Amino acid sequence: MTGGGLLVAGTTSDAGKSVVTAGICRWLVRQGVKVAPFKAQNMSLNSFVTREGAEIGRAQAMQAQACRVEPTALMNPVLLKPGGEQSSQVVLLGKPVGELSARGYHGGRQQRLLGTVLDCLAELRGTYDAVICEGAGSPAEINLRRTDIVNMGIARNAGLPVLVVGDIDRGGVFASFFGTVALLSPEDQAHIAGFLVNKFRGDVSLLEPGLDMLHGLTGRRTYGVLPFRHGLGIDEEDGLRVSLRGTVRESNVSPPVGEDVLRVAVCAIPLMSNFTDVDALAAEPGVVVRFVDRPEELADADLVVVPGTRGTVRALEWLRERGLADALRDRAAAHRPVLGICGGFQVLGEHIEDDVESRRGHVEGLGILPVRVRFAREKTLTRPEDEALGEHVTGYEIHHGVAQVDGGEPFLDGCRVGQTWGTHWHGSLESDGFRRAFLREVAAAAGRRFVPAADTSFAALREEQLDRLGDLIEEHADTDALWRLIESGAPQGLPFIPPGAPA
Repeated sequence: MTGGGLLVAGTTSDAGKSVVTAGICRWLVRQGVKVAPFKAQNMSLNSFVTREGAEIGRAQAMQAQACRVEPTALMNPVLLKPGGEQSSQVVLLGKPVGELSARGYHGGRQQRLLGTVLDCLAELRGTYDAVICEGAGSPAEINLRRTDIVNMGIARNAGLPVLVVGDIDRGGVFASFFGTVALLSPEDQAHIAGFLVNKFRGDVSLLEPGLDMLHGLTGRRTYGVLPFRHGLGIDEEDGLRVSLRGTVRESNVSPPVGEDVLRVAVCAIPLMSNFTDVDALAAEPGVVVRFVDRPEELADADLVVVPGTRGTVRALEWLRERGLADALRDRAAAHRPVLGICGGFQVLGEHIEDDVESRRGHVEGLGILPVRVRFAREKTLTRPEDEALGEHVTGYEIHHGVAQVDGGEPFLDGCRVGQTWGTHWHGSLESDGFRRAFLREVAAAAGRRFVPAADTSFAALREEQLDRLGDLIEEHADTDALWRLIESGAPQGLPFIPPGAPA
């Protein structure tokens, strides 16, 4: 028996598809429904390693947590990791299979993956009561419809109803809803069941006449109006969209437990990946996290983080061009705290041999840590655990660079010299005891009277966040109608809205 299903599409990128998908998943699992997330194709520099050693988008790992199930490669069979404006690494069923240009991917390779994608979805639907799928971008990208495997391509082939999410905070949501439907073929339109308004501020009664008119124009109802809520950011898909001076996750900084706050500056290097590593720091009361791109912005920082990147050599060049390389060396020499994670760890080393990622061969690093890095064609994908600073630590590794450590004190898989730390481990700061011990070291080195909170649990905060998403769906969506949609599919007899897709 095949489980129910739903595709959550959006009028635009960042309309709220990931948040809505996670919210529906958490609402369903609280009703006793066995549910799983699915995204056929994800483009993201933020990824995660499953227990079987497969790389998938972090958004799907987070949605699996919303479902209270272990994430697997089936939930995100195709992951594209941008390496620049024109090319991406293609990760299929959790393993890299090569680099392709956008033209090469959309020119034929993408459509050949449709069978694999449908097989993964069918396996999930055979195992779970419901599978909540997330689309990508907009389903009305008419230039890409022929090879689409993530929006209407998957909806048509798998017989899924589609819920279109629109971000009303951006404006133009009614035009976006109507235009999205009107640009689809009659066969695609038959799967568009209705709409969901996201990020609404104000009195819903003032919106209702517009929703009634939209229903009259399209024959499709609106399944809910979700209010605007601060601090609901989840594991983002694209690190390139992070504001260089924005706060992390729109979160308000809680008052410090000690007398001082701790200031963390994150270098916004090109192709920044897994910047979610610093979320656990931002969750600590009294820790202020910001992204920076100028050397003067490091001056008042108590800790500087050089995060992961899909372009280690390019990041090195950027650090030098910006004057940040010299600023980092000066910090290290003055025993002021620096933490390098994955690609950020690699740039702190002595030199890099890269015939894989940049193909630049021998490149000098910043020379802060006694580390030499050689890029291997095989990608390391592991979920390690160890002890550091007297605390148990877990993490995950995603990298081509193999580090040879020739000195310093051991630190996870990397090393420490003075107050400069380097590791390939992502996610280590989510281990509460280790994070507190690390912050105590940073505060002491920085001369700050900062005290980590004794009861901050990153896992508990994530669960609270997912419950808030579930509450949004339960309280502001027509959940009875949503369940009928998931169980029975799109309503029959939905009208065609001209002009439809061009020939």
